[in-house]
Amino acid sequence: MRPSWAFQNRQDAGRKLAEVLEQGPTPSDNIVVLALPRGGVPVAYEIAIRLAAPLDVLVVRKIGLPGQDEFAIGAMAPDGILLMNESLLRALGVPGPAIEKVIEAEQHELVRREALYRGNRPALSLQGREIILVDDGMATGFTMRAAVQTLRRHSPAHIRVAVPVASKEACRDIEQLADELICLHTPDPFRAVGLWYRHFDQTSDAEVRRLLSAK
Repeated sequence: MRPSWAFQNRQDAGRKLAEVLEQGPTPSDNIVVLALPRGGVPVAYEIAIRLAAPLDVLVVRKIGLPGQDEFAIGAMAPDGILLMNESLLRALGVPGPAIEKVIEAEQHELVRREALYRGNRPALSLQGREIILVDDGMATGFTMRAAVQTLRRHSPAHIRVAVPVASKEACRDIEQLADELICLHTPDPFRAVGLWYRHFDQTSDAEVRRLLSAK
């Protein structure tokens, strides 16, 4: 059963995550908070404020099943990272050209969103930094896996994934990739991220840009 609204909204989730993060190792000037947009940005903003750390985005795109966009079959991130659920693709018998078309469209969207969110600001240097990688939740964990893999190419000192709620399966996968995972709730059965928020309206591009500019 679902508890009585684990979180009021993404801001509430971010504040609760920040409380846990503050209890860990002493925050340092070496921390960078990275958000997976769009939903991860309001969560990460609260953490960045609490820890007095810089905030940036890591744009990762879910690869949806052709004709059923919300059904994740993979994910992509910058630096050419592409993860696909090959066993699922074989089971579903999805034609290669259809997948390639979706991948091409998502690649264009990834580039567009990076330019839209960051504007003229350069990406933060991540080499040797303590990274806190944030999203509003993980269902399959595909997008987070892609994010962690692309971060590894930038040689950070430590990658800590922080999410308010996630499936147990996604947590197991991320624990194998990240240096540390903080997840406040792992409900079973999981069903969907949005069920654990009282208010789970879609985060707009304008809100993402406003929060990044404010920080």
